[in-house]
Amino acid sequence: MKNVLVLCTGNSCRSQMAQGYLESLTDKSIVKIYSAGTNNQPINQRAIDIMKEDDIDISNNTSNNVNEYLDVDFDFVITVCDNAKENCPIFPSKAVKIHYDFPDPAATEGSEDEIYFQFLTVREMIKMFCEDFVEENL
Repeated sequence: MKNVLVLCTGNSCRSQMAQGYLESLTDKSIVKIYSAGTNNQPINQRAIDIMKEDDIDISNNTSNNVNEYLDVDFDFVITVCDNAKENCPIFPSKAVKIHYDFPDPAATEGSEDEIYFQFLTVREMIKMFCEDFVEENL
């Protein structure tokens, strides 16, 4: 079993989207995907909605704090924002660390259309990243 952690600041948008894609792209009997935040917040409804448009349901996901997983032996730790990378605890494992700083769609200001477009853009970036990650590592 391979264990993969996706880490963000709030565990409300980017890491949740990545968890959804990684779970949809991998065999759950051989890969376990976790997501967490360094300062976890409730899951953002817009993240749930934008993922549902791509037929991935993250509405039952939970927002977790990274400290809940300190005893998990991770194979990969993926940080999806600079803040999480800087505040990521040291995991006593062989975990390969991968970093990609995705824009935070929840920080977008503007009209509903502008906010929607940012969530869509970030979702597509995360989807491509996850497809590449699975192809190269799992």
